[in-house]
Amino acid sequence: MSTETKEVQTLLTSRLLPKTLAAKSFRHVHTRDANAKLNEKVLRFGDHVINIMEDINEILNQLYKSESRRILATLIRLLGDFDLAEDAMHDAFRVAMEEWTQKGVPANPRAWLISVGRFKAIDRIRRQSKFDTPLEAIQEKLVDMDDDPAQQDEQSIADDQLRFIFTCCHPALSPEARTALTLREVCGLTTEEIARAYLINPATLAQRIVRAKSKIKDANIPYQVPEEQELPARLYTVLQVVYLVFNEGYSASSGDSVMRVDLSNEAIRLGRLLLDLLPVAEVKGLLALMLLHESRRPARTDSNGDLILLEEQDRNLWNQGLIQEGIALVEQALRSGQYGIYTLQAAIAAVHAEAKTLPQTDWPQIVALYDRLLALEPSPVIRLNRAVAVAMRDGPAVGLALIDRIQQEEELADYYWLHAARADLYRRVGKTAEADAAYQKALALTQLEPERRYLQKRLMEIRQK
Repeated sequence: MSTETKEVQTLLTSRLLPKTLAAKSFRHVHTRDANAKLNEKVLRFGDHVINIMEDINEILNQLYKSESRRILATLIRLLGDFDLAEDAMHDAFRVAMEEWTQKGVPANPRAWLISVGRFKAIDRIRRQSKFDTPLEAIQEKLVDMDDDPAQQDEQSIADDQLRFIFTCCHPALSPEARTALTLREVCGLTTEEIARAYLINPATLAQRIVRAKSKIKDANIPYQVPEEQELPARLYTVLQVVYLVFNEGYSASSGDSVMRVDLSNEAIRLGRLLLDLLPVAEVKGLLALMLLHESRRPARTDSNGDLILLEEQDRNLWNQGLIQEGIALVEQALRSGQYGIYTLQAAIAAVHAEAKTLPQTDWPQIVALYDRLLALEPSPVIRLNRAVAVAMRDGPAVGLALIDRIQQEEELADYYWLHAARADLYRRVGKTAEADAAYQKALALTQLEPERRYLQKRLMEIRQK
């Protein structure tokens, strides 16, 4: 690549990406100077125009991945309509592809996209001819912004996602719809990913989301954070949403990678925002739980991206800073006496984090914590996790008996982890044929390539014995 081409790419990248995304080595320049230099490069090196367009397309893709949910959240606040805001956002990205190639890129790309999207929405309303209202009256219905969106308070734009979550978690919506809608619209998970998290049919989930959008529009549900006295009653579903987002990032439901770091980071960011807003025990517990899990991320995959289970992880790679922060939050939450299911799960994660090796893990304490957790949340998944802990405390045969009883209830018949756990325990007791069948069942149920490779590796190992 020539020096001139590299300079053009540096100008594009350093000007387009938000500061949090741009590499430290990128050189930021004034908008007018940058555009002049960019145009000079295009004129002087006409054969590089295609490359410039490809660069912008790549950077816009990155921007869409990292910022589209924030942009959408702000547009929904400004426009008051889910579908209109989504169409406006896509219009803004299309305009960016056309204009930034010809005119150079704005100093604040996210604010530019929000502003363009807002006015594209006004144009769309006029074209639909559903309203005889003049443009000035239409604009009055929108929340006012300064002429220069770059002057808007950055924190206010970031907090639109938090407002959006509480809107999606409004009591007028069913509990299932609240969580599904927020995951789909605020966090950008696909319908299939959410359906896997809920263990339901994707078509059923899609219908649920459509009905929830209609309910928000018809009921004029406000786009705002609830008043302080209303927050505790609405908090549980919000925490559930944030944790499901984290889970999809920490252990992806499908794809080529075990983790989607952008999602887990986003969930932790939202957890910190919630803690600032409402510093109660369960918010501390949720943030602690996410931090303690995230602390193990560097040790969860090898250099090829293959899965490494807890018992095989190099604990020297665990992030001690996150562990100490998580443990401190757990202790604060437990001392309050007002904790719930997230604090108890965080306490279990803290016991794992404090063990120097797997044999040193305090399995009796973990089983006891699962017992308390089941008293609050009698979930089959929690029962499965408890059964695995019992197997570590009392032996694999005891754990297998518990898992077999859970399997007979059929709620987790198609749950990948149940069959993977059964396979591992059968392997430990030397029942090769049963382990082989369970590994094959688990293999048929997972869509994540690293998990498939791990299961195939286990199958090969037991078949070679």
